[in-house]
Amino acid sequence: MLEFFNRYIFGVMVPLALIAAGVFYALRLWRLWLRHPGLIIYGMLGRGAGAGMPPLRALSLALAGTLGVGNIVGVASAVYLGGPGAVFWMWISALAAMLLKYAETVIAQNHRRSGRDGEYHGGPMFYIRDFFGSRGLAFSGRLLASLFALLCIIDSLTMGCVIQVNAVTRAFYGVMGLDTALCGGVFAFLAVAVIVTGAKGISELTERLVPFMTVLYVVLSLTVMLKRSQDVPAAFGRIFSGAFSLRSAGGGAAGYVISRAIRFGVMRGLMSNEAGCGTAPIAHAGSSARHPCEQGFLGIFEVFVDTILLCTMTAIVIMIGYDKAAAYGEDPMMMTLAAYSSVLGGWSEYCMCVMVLFFGFATVICWAHYGMECILYLSEKKITRYLFIAAYAAAMLWGAVSEPGGIWGAADFALGAMTLLNLCVVCPMSGEVVKLTGDYIRARLEKRSTKGAASSANTYPPRRDPG
Repeated sequence: MLEFFNRYIFGVMVPLALIAAGVFYALRLWRLWLRHPGLIIYGMLGRGAGAGMPPLRALSLALAGTLGVGNIVGVASAVYLGGPGAVFWMWISALAAMLLKYAETVIAQNHRRSGRDGEYHGGPMFYIRDFFGSRGLAFSGRLLASLFALLCIIDSLTMGCVIQVNAVTRAFYGVMGLDTALCGGVFAFLAVAVIVTGAKGISELTERLVPFMTVLYVVLSLTVMLKRSQDVPAAFGRIFSGAFSLRSAGGGAAGYVISRAIRFGVMRGLMSNEAGCGTAPIAHAGSSARHPCEQGFLGIFEVFVDTILLCTMTAIVIMIGYDKAAAYGEDPMMMTLAAYSSVLGGWSEYCMCVMVLFFGFATVICWAHYGMECILYLSEKKITRYLFIAAYAAAMLWGAVSEPGGIWGAADFALGAMTLLNLCVVCPMSGEVVKLTGDYIRARLEKRSTKGAASSANTYPPRRDPG
């Protein structure tokens, strides 16, 4: 059943909906990216004001969720299943995703609430409820918001937990021969120790961990590309030819190949940058940004770093070392390790193990935050939070010893359902995004205080209502 939905419904509808929504917002916000690109860069440098975590800390928390093993395992899976052309469609999904991430971040900031703990809480659960409530459909809004929260909890346990831990333990087993159950137990213990500290402890750790692991991964990937610089142009050529080429295949077969490239490219790209599915806005909503648009600009930067930069580097390295990597096609983690080691030698496998550990750990604790925010929305009882943490720890232990195949199907299903539900609300709320963006642009051009612009534009000022 999951395979049917993922292949024939989400595999078709989600890529089309994602690209269509991205084009829609590109047209709605053309003044921003075409006439005022400098404001985007300026807004990224904005400082926070008042309660909540600093904007860059919120960005690091969101990046921790996106810079997971999806940059490694997801890209390898996309290249193996969809061919090199899948990378092109990952780029297309990223271009659409940038403005989508901007829009959903702005909306989440504008509809966030101030909880009893003094922190901001927000995300699709809140703006879905507000959207339908403002149209006299309060019950439907509460129902769909709760459905989104449940789907997000499922995704946190699968994509955000099991898949990440599985990639980490398989990497250490494949390279060092370490027992997966033992690795999973140590990983789960360390992760739970951070998770129980709450949003503050999680965000403080990701603020330090994300920049370090990103720079380390870029250096390692650039080393491969420089050592095999003669193969880089050919790798890019395979990406573009694989996206559209009909040569050496009949029309039907070529259409099938291209459809697989689009499906796996867009879906794995979405799984990597999470744009449109509504998870990252949960992190961005906790920011103390002076204006929703300034946090939205950081959302654009988030997609760029994740998909345009890191995913592209991973894909190029895999294609450079594809002859050796293809032997591990059924295991995307080992496929990636083989690609790096084929160029840099055996020592790179140990470096990649460390990288996978950093990426996986950051993602696991970030998705635990997403799950706990959804739990808080559904119930403020402390027992539900502790039960979720216990279930999350069990999922980590199970992920360490399980086979990853079926989990990808469950993750794709939950992600696809969340995305369609989120887009059905984010697109009709485009007028709010356009208004907030226009207010911000006018305020900056007229050299007015962005703090004043935020207070006048915030339709739903934060209130003490976390759920």
